Amino acid sequence: MPRLFTGLEVPPEIGQELALYRGGLPGARWIDPANYHITLRFIGDVDHGVARDIASMLAEERVRAPLRITIDALSTFGGGRPRALLGRVAPSPELARLQADHERLMRRVGLEPETRKYTPHVTLARLRDVSPGDLAAFIAMRGHFPKLVFTAERFVLFSARESVGGGPYIVEAAYPFGAIQNPEAPRGFPTRGAAEYRLG
Repeated sequence: MPRLFTGLEVPPEIGQELALYRGGLPGARWIDPANYHITLRFIGDVDHGVARDIASMLAEERVRAPLRITIDALSTFGGGRPRALLGRVAPSPELARLQADHERLMRRVGLEPETRKYTPHVTLARLRDVSPGDLAAFIAMRGHFPKLVFTAERFVLFSARESVGGGPYIVEAAYPFGAIQNPEAPRGFPTRGAAEYRLG
């Protein structure tokens, strides 16, 4: 069964800037820059029939303009037991609407509602046995974080390995903003209605 999620890709040039923060933190398992992304809606393990339905349904997403994305700080998840180092994505009404639309579509296909508050981010490292003090010192030593800005031209449906996260992630279908009725698809997708996808 494929493990799926929707998200935004991080351009290589932005990934290179984020990759400069790699290293120097014992207990960190660094994500390969090729796997940097911004999750919109985690879907999880579904059978191939549901996966195809999701890929087709995402093609019904309303046409919207490309999104301006700003990564504005280093941040963390986990509080007193840190579990991830992040590039924080500045919230925007457009991003919030896109994520809410994906939540609505996933409920239509029968998925349980997402109960956690949506916090857009790029995971840079997963952490194990890292103290909050060491993590705070690591962030402080990096000094000022310059804002990283890019324009997202599409959202995608990713698949992931079953296991601990971190990739590799595969683009199963791509949906350009401004042209959702003609989604892009990587090599060899079968076509069903408006959507093209790899899921066989």
